[in-house]
Formats: sequence, C-alpha cells, structure tokens
Amino acid sequence: MSKVALVTGGSRGIGAAISRALQQAGYTVAANYAGNDDAAKAFTDETGIKTYKWSVADYEACAAGAARVEEDLGPITVLVNNAGITRDAPFHKMTREQWGQVIDINLTGLFNMTHPVWPGMRERKFGRIINISSINGQKGQFGQANYSAAKAGDLGFTKALAQEGARANITVNAICPGYIATEMVMAVPEKVRESIIGQIPVGRLGEPEEIARAVVFLAADEAGFITGATLSANGGQYFA
Repeated sequence: MSKVALVTGGSRGIGAAISRALQQAGYTVAANYAGNDDAAKAFTDETGIKTYKWSVADYEACAAGAARVEEDLGPITVLVNNAGITRDAPFHKMTREQWGQVIDINLTGLFNMTHPVWPGMRERKFGRIINISSINGQKGQFGQANYSAAKAGDLGFTKALAQEGARANITVNAICPGYIATEMVMAVPEKVRESIIGQIPVGRLGEPEEIARAVVFLAADEAGFITGATLSANGGQYFA
C-alpha cells in the first residue's frame, strides 16, 4: 500500500504542483484547501486527488481533518505544510487583523497541522514533515512584517522539531522558495514582475514544479539523514 501524503493548500499554485508530484512518485495524496470550492473540484476532477476543506488556523478543524484523511486513506506519513496567505502593508498601516491572520495561518497553522499527526509518526517510527517557508522569511521584505515574521518562525519550528523527531526516524525540513510563477505572482503588473526578475541572477521566475521536486526528494525514504535543513530555491537571489 502506498504511503499517504497530506498537502495543505494543496489544490492551487505551489501546493497543487506538490500534490501532483507526490502522486506521480507513488504516494496517495490528500490535498487540503480553505475556501475555493470550484478550484478544489476542478483539481480533483483533473487529478483524482481527494480534497478536504478546513482552515489550518483552526486546531480542532485540523485534528478532525487529519483524522478524516487517515480514515479514508490510511496513516499520514508525509505532511507538507504549504498553506499560506499574504496581507501586505507597511508596518505603520498594518492592522492587528492583518498581523493575526498571517500569523494564524502561516505559523500557528504548522503547529495545528503537525501536532495531530505527530503521535502516529512517533508510534510508527517514521515520518516526513516538510514546511514551505519563504525567501522573505530569510531576508525580510518591505510591507511584509507579518509574513516575514511567520515564515522566519517556520524555520525555527523546523529546527526545533527536527531534534525531537530524529530518534523516531521523523525528519523535519523546510524549503524557502523565491519568486515563483504562480497565479498570484503572474497577476502583478508587468513592470513590477520585470523588476522582480531583475533581482534574480538566473533571470527568471521559478516554476511550481521545481519546488515540488524538492518536496519529493525530502519526502523519500532515502532522505532520512537530512533533517533540520533549509533548502533555498530562489534562483540565486539570496544566500542564507
């Protein structure tokens, strides 16, 4: 029986590419999503990957959702914490709501999703946790005090949990994408996009599939000696 992988935010953008890549690698994949029912249905119709709706900001919903996935598909052996949002604003204009929404999903969401599956991974002596952070969690970004703080927190979470999981053959790693050609990035004005590309030494945006291949690598049995690591995938834009 194939291993089960759960991808949060797994029906669109980078998450959809990750879900597809894991499916192609032989995993049984569950894709979580928060609100876009039409996109989730289209994704399932296209790929056959089951989608499950809940907010990663809600601990009880995460616990119930993970239990539902395991009831339907089997024990979760790979968890990809990919779900994330932006609520950008210069700090002097940032509201408490904008701060809280981003922290609740992009940082607390890692706790909410990982905590329910952690006991099973420890009991089975195997697990792969892969956290999708960001270049802006490494270097910061104007107008993203909330997002940068959350994504930097993801890296601290990764390093601490890796130490706890190591003896149980649970690896915990992070990937920090740079600017990727997702629907969100491609929607920005062309001049802004050109300015972004001008800062990337390889001279282009990344592709979602490039992040997905890194996830498949870290999820593999053969990656068991890699834990607590941060993999930067940003075209040379920033060296941590």
